[in-house]
Amino acid sequence: MRPRSAKGRAQETDRRLQEAYPGSARELCALTFSTPFQLLAATILSAQCTDERVNLVTPFLFERFPTPETLALARQEDIEAIVHATGFFRAKAGNLIAMAQRVCAEYGGIVPTELADLTTLAGVGRKTGNVLRSVAFDLPGLPVDTHVTRLVHRLDITKESDPVKIEYSLNEFVPPSNRGGFSLRLILHGRAVCNARRPNCAQCLLADFCPKVGVR
Repeated sequence: MRPRSAKGRAQETDRRLQEAYPGSARELCALTFSTPFQLLAATILSAQCTDERVNLVTPFLFERFPTPETLALARQEDIEAIVHATGFFRAKAGNLIAMAQRVCAEYGGIVPTELADLTTLAGVGRKTGNVLRSVAFDLPGLPVDTHVTRLVHRLDITKESDPVKIEYSLNEFVPPSNRGGFSLRLILHGRAVCNARRPNCAQCLLADFCPKVGVR
């Protein structure tokens, strides 16, 4: 039966995408990391950059600066040289150092788990904070990026345009334990099938109830 409500479409999307893209949020995350601190640094670097390129850069960063304590004492020019390939390297280097300094000064060198605390760190907004919560800590968190926004609009799950309002709307439909995985599965499906320019509706497992089938 085709779901007729926004809640129904969200829940059926969640169910089908879990079958198509199985795994936990940590397993679905494309960034390579070992600790919450490393994921935080990698996510800051991923702004306006591909995960693949970030994964090429972070081994060098983490080899020299494996902890918040070591990164907090780093020189700006040294970080810039390492992260140059990720773009916006001056701002990102500054954010990485400032983030590490605050983690050390305010949180004893341990990355906090609460969203309100995470978003006080340099370079960290709600999206990055929710990535940390869901992927590193297995806590409720639903990051909203351009893929998530595009797909929930096409599926008519929400008409909100502001990422925070989209997050709140989706939280009403998706159980807390599923939120991180739901976001990552939408991203994977958006990249593989429902892309921005040429959505492959013929191969889409959501096509039977998507209101935008065949519409670009």
